[in-house]
Amino acid sequence: MTQDTKGFYKLSWLQRIGFGSGDMAQNLIYQTICMYLLFFYTDIYGLDAGTAATMFLIVRLIDVLWDPLVGTYVDKHNPRWGKYRSYLILAGLPLTGLAILCFWNGFSGSLLYAYVTYVGLSMLYTLINVPYGALNSSLTRDTHEITVLTSVRMFMANCGGLAVSAGVPIIVAMLAAPKGDLPLEMALFMGLGSLPSFIFMPLVPAIKRKVGKKNMFYIFLSVAIAGMLMLYVISKVGTVQENIILVYVAQFIKSTGVIVATGYMWALIPEVISYGEYTTGRRISGIVNALTGIFFKAGMAMGGVVPGAVLAWTGYEAAAQEVSTLPKDSSAWFYTMLIYALVGLVLLIFCFTQTKERVVMDENETKNVRVSDLWMEFFHNRPLRVVALFFITAFAMMSVGNAAGAYFMNNLEAQTPMAQEGIRWLVCVIPAILLLVAMFIISKYELTDEKIDQINLEIEKRHA
Repeated sequence: MTQDTKGFYKLSWLQRIGFGSGDMAQNLIYQTICMYLLFFYTDIYGLDAGTAATMFLIVRLIDVLWDPLVGTYVDKHNPRWGKYRSYLILAGLPLTGLAILCFWNGFSGSLLYAYVTYVGLSMLYTLINVPYGALNSSLTRDTHEITVLTSVRMFMANCGGLAVSAGVPIIVAMLAAPKGDLPLEMALFMGLGSLPSFIFMPLVPAIKRKVGKKNMFYIFLSVAIAGMLMLYVISKVGTVQENIILVYVAQFIKSTGVIVATGYMWALIPEVISYGEYTTGRRISGIVNALTGIFFKAGMAMGGVVPGAVLAWTGYEAAAQEVSTLPKDSSAWFYTMLIYALVGLVLLIFCFTQTKERVVMDENETKNVRVSDLWMEFFHNRPLRVVALFFITAFAMMSVGNAAGAYFMNNLEAQTPMAQEGIRWLVCVIPAILLLVAMFIISKYELTDEKIDQINLEIEKRHA
C-alpha cells in the first residue's frame, strides 16, 4: 500500500489554496460583521447602544446552544456533495444574502428586523464554520501536510482580515464621497495588525521543524509579550504621538507573536480528533470543531466584559465631541457589504471545488452520534481539554487587546492618569498575563508530531 492509500495524502498547492480560500471567504463576510455592524446599528440604523449590546450577547448565548447541535448534525449526515464541504454551498448562499440584508437600512430602527437578520446570519455562519473546521482533519492524516495546510489557511484568512480592516473604511468613503478625503491613516493602523501574517505564516512549517511545536509556541508567545511590554514603556515615557514610530514597531512585534501562535493553534484540532479516534474508535470531527467553537466564543465573551469593567473602574470619560472617520451614508455601507459578500461566495464555491473528504468516520458509526458525545469527548480527551483552555485564553487575550486598541490611539494623554493606566493595562498588561497563562496551558499538551504519526499509523492498520 502506498502512503496515499493509507490516508497520508499529499495535497497540491491548488488544493491547499482552495481550502484556505474558505477561511478567506468567511473573514470577508463575518469580519465585516464583527468589526463594523455595531457601528452601523448605532450610528446609521438607529439602535440604542445598550439595545445593540444586549442583542450581541443574546446571539452569543444562542451560539452556545446551536454549535453542538450543528456539530452533531454534521457528523450524523452525509450529504451527496460531501460530508463537510456540502455546507460551503448549502449554507453559503443564504449566508451571503443575510450578510447583505444586515446592512440594509430599509427598516431603519426596527429591532425585530435586526434580530432576525443577525441571529440568522450567526446561525448560518456556524453551519459553515463547523464543517469547514472539520475539513482540515478530513483531507489527510499527514502532520506536515496539516501544518502546511494550516499555514496557507491562516495566511489567506489574514488576507481576508486585512481586506476588511483596512479596505472597508476606504471603500465606504469612496462610495459615500468619491471626491472626499480617504481615511488612509485609520486604514494603515487597522491593517498593521495583519501585516506580520504575510511574512511569518509561510515560514511556520520550517520554524516548527527547526524548533519543535511547543518551542514555537513559547517563542512567539514570548515575542507577543515583549511587544506588549514595549507598548507599555513607550506610552509611559512620552505621548503616543511623539513616539508614533516606536508604537508602530511595538505593535508589529506584538502582532507577530499573536498571529503565529493563535494561527498555528488551529493545527492542533486535527491532532486531538485523531487522538479521540485512537482512544474511542470514533472520528467525530464535527463535534470536536463545535466544541472548539464554543470555547473560542467563550473566550471572546470573557474578553468583551473586561474592557468595559476596567474603563468604568478607572473613570474613563468619552470626549465631549467625537468626529467619526467613517462615513454614515447607508447606501455606501450596503454596497460595500454587497461587494464583500459576493466575493466571499465566489471563494466558498472555489473552496468547494478544491476539497474532498478522504479521512472521515465510517458511515455505520454515524448512526450512533449523539449531542451528548460532545461532552463525553471533552471529558475523555485530555489533549482536547488542553486545546480548549488554550482557545479560551487566547481569544480572551485578543478580545481585550483589540477592544482597547482604539482607546490607546485616541488621544490617550487627555484622560486622567488613572484612566490612562487602565487603558495601558487593557492593551499591554492583561493580555500579557493571559499569554503567560497560555504558555503554561500549552506546556501540558502531550501530543508530539512523532506521537501523532504513530497514532495515525495505528488507526490506518485498524482500518486495513
